[in-house]
Amino acid sequence: MLLYNGQLHPESAFALPLPNRGLQFNDGFFETLVWADGAVRYSPQHLARMQRAAAALALPLPPALVTLGALTATLARLVAAQLQPTQPQRLRLQLWRPGGGLYAPPEPAAPAEWLATARPFEARTAPVVRAGFGTTVRTQLSPVSFCKGPNALLYVLAAREREQRGLDELLLLSAAGHVAEAGAAAVGWVRNGAVYVPAEAAGGVSSVRLAHLRDAAVQLGVAWHEGLYEPDALLAAEAVFTANVAGLRPVLAVQGQSFESAKHPLLQQLLAADAGLMG
Repeated sequence: MLLYNGQLHPESAFALPLPNRGLQFNDGFFETLVWADGAVRYSPQHLARMQRAAAALALPLPPALVTLGALTATLARLVAAQLQPTQPQRLRLQLWRPGGGLYAPPEPAAPAEWLATARPFEARTAPVVRAGFGTTVRTQLSPVSFCKGPNALLYVLAAREREQRGLDELLLLSAAGHVAEAGAAAVGWVRNGAVYVPAEAAGGVSSVRLAHLRDAAVQLGVAWHEGLYEPDALLAAEAVFTANVAGLRPVLAVQGQSFESAKHPLLQQLLAADAGLMG
């Protein structure tokens, strides 16, 4: 079952009405969320990014998604309609501007239309054995580069390069050559007792998982630095990791350079503190 604008539908019998500005112009955004233990993980961080994306696109959130309580109650209905509702679920929430038109929508601002789907959740915590810096795609800072969806084609191209090079992960650089993110996750590294992550100015997606991990670092008293870093800064790290809602993954090698990421004591402390905050 899926949820379309608040109504449950069997997936096999559902047809998306046209016109659809999300399909035609990519006029919207999406969130990938995890439902477990009766709640959405990292829900405050997800909602904050949704609110920010909605503001950037002048696309009001619908009442069913506009607050933490409404978001949780809405997605709970979707989870309850699945074949195994007690198991963790990976949810995709897609939002787009209603109506037709060309680039300029003819209608005044109206709440987004939306679609939510669910699949069984599979955690991804296994180490990244081989990673490399991308050569065919670069991130680009824009008013919407922080949210998921508007730049989706860039990540499709990144996934193609990763597969063609036989890598487990591709690390993307900005147009200016700064470390930005991984192909489907954020990236960070540890050096001299501190954590370093790329700033949004590098053009990557604002990571809800990094926001959660930063809270764990604060609890531990670990310094957290965000900035514009050259690849050499990452290669000089003691440990490297990727982070998204599916898991935190130690990176064992980048560009052929090995790291003891899986055994690094500070990274292990951060992982434990992050799990504790998750509840």
